[in-house]
Amino acid sequence: MNHAPRIQDQFLTRRDMLTRCGMGLGTLALTELMGRSGELFADEKIVAGPVGAMAAKLPPLPAKAKRVIHLFMNGGPSHVDTFDPKPQLTKYHGKQLPVENLRTERKTGAAFGSPFKFQKYGKSGIEVSELFAKTAECIDDICVVRSMYADVPNHEPSLLLQNCGEARQVRPSMGSWLTYGLGTMNQNLPGFISMCPGGYPIQESQNWQAGFLPGIYQGTYIDSQHTDIQKLIENVKNNSTPMKEQREQLDLLMALNQDHQKRRSDDAQLESRIQSYELAYRMQMDAADAFDVSREPQAIRDMYGEGTQARQILIARRLLEKGVRFVQVWHGAGQPWDSHDDLEVNHRKLAKQCDQAIGALLKDLKQRGMLDDTLVIWGGEFGRTPVVEMPTPGSNAGKINGRDHNHHGFTMWMAGGGVKGGYIHGATDEFGFAAVEKKVHIHDWQATVLRLMGFDHEKFTYRYAGRDYRLTDVHGKVVKELLA
Repeated sequence: MNHAPRIQDQFLTRRDMLTRCGMGLGTLALTELMGRSGELFADEKIVAGPVGAMAAKLPPLPAKAKRVIHLFMNGGPSHVDTFDPKPQLTKYHGKQLPVENLRTERKTGAAFGSPFKFQKYGKSGIEVSELFAKTAECIDDICVVRSMYADVPNHEPSLLLQNCGEARQVRPSMGSWLTYGLGTMNQNLPGFISMCPGGYPIQESQNWQAGFLPGIYQGTYIDSQHTDIQKLIENVKNNSTPMKEQREQLDLLMALNQDHQKRRSDDAQLESRIQSYELAYRMQMDAADAFDVSREPQAIRDMYGEGTQARQILIARRLLEKGVRFVQVWHGAGQPWDSHDDLEVNHRKLAKQCDQAIGALLKDLKQRGMLDDTLVIWGGEFGRTPVVEMPTPGSNAGKINGRDHNHHGFTMWMAGGGVKGGYIHGATDEFGFAAVEKKVHIHDWQATVLRLMGFDHEKFTYRYAGRDYRLTDVHGKVVKELLA
């Protein structure tokens, strides 16, 4: 019997036939993935929700981490004042270095010794600044990468390079890549959440964009300065219409949208909008609970401390616990760590806001048995110069007590999720200007994060405009020394 589509009787065009066949094959593939979900992490339980683009999936390679929290100190914290001590700077303080200053964004001058004391912590004896004394209590679980480097000394391209693997063109962010590859374990919450109190960081939503990936994988922004759920997540609740009526309205809207979509099968934005309505409806179930830290025991809240940073980092742990795949925690709007002047005052204030909560997060994850498979990342888009920044009209108000941007060498650290704890990787030169030993480019770091999550960065691709794109573009190598 001939089962070919009858175009005249069924009004089925060749394009319709291919579209329907393609969706059928896609459904089979998705069913196969869903059937295998949970094999890698047997302890995970999927919160019920519709099978779709965000369904939990198995990574292609054995993975150590299944979730990520990225603590982003936007603006660029000084590595020589936090996790990379340089005694030679104290020796040369106020004097010209015996080597030429590397070129950065602005004119720089003499050596600027750190105003903060360092001491050794843990069995590993890693030196950490007094600024992060609480975090340092967990140093034996932390892998300190002192040899990071980027491409340019400017915020905008460096932020995009670190978040999206590309400094200039529109590309998907790391959180979008990971939710595309792994989905989420809770269909009632976004798979990728980006919290930044008080507004957007520099480059705004481009930092968590989905780029050419389907829009459902874009990060959901939360202004975490608020405590009222209605302000944290605008319009999360419908206070006038019962859930049953909302469901009926949404079903009608879905039917209309699907009819509209049949004639526009290549409109990815329309599909993303449809899925966003569904997610918004389901978020009424879990969002209020996830963001309500008052439901935590008092002892846990005391451990994290007071203030916005403590609250948002505790919320981040609650989100991970509820199955969110990737949580990014920004320090604040703009670029708070950008200390071109008054570095001692600014860094001390900022570190005081988050140090206790970061240390509490690591301890809390560990006592809950979550640290082993949760990858915690800390750092900024670059570091700062070991020399003082010279006064610039309209910039640092004539002060000579800050540091310029420095992409030549800086520090980031990771903990949990299969990394080697109590370990220092690489080094900058004796003054902290540039990475000189075991250098790690941002693309290398991204390749390593993807490997910890179960992906080969060279094979984890998405075809767009006739090319197979990946997070690391055509660069990067896994830094195997960082893996436990």
